Amino acid sequence: MSNTLTDIGTLIDSHPGIHGGCPLIAGTGVTVRRIAIWYKQGYSAEEIADQIGHLTLAQVYAALTYYHINREEIDADIAEQETEGDRIEALHKAQKAVDEPDSLIHG
Repeated sequence: MSNTLTDIGTLIDSHPGIHGGCPLIAGTGVTVRRIAIWYKQGYSAEEIADQIGHLTLAQVYAALTYYHINREEIDADIAEQETEGDRIEALHKAQKAVDEPDSLIHG
């Protein structure tokens, strides 16, 4: 029987041109931030691996390990993304109100 050892350090990567250089699971486009968000919503590592079928459980645990070691930075990144999403949503609603003022009165 042949055992192949994997260096855990090879499971998380980042590239400036992919997701703005955010840490991601190596060989995928899945960010550690995405795994952390699901985890914070109450998903277990097993459930996350089931939901993102091309990831192994080891990859999910590597992302969670990275998250816990770098929690402050990743939580700040998540908060920044949420703030930006809220800002874009508010702009969209404001523009829609300008473009369709009758829909607010009649709808």
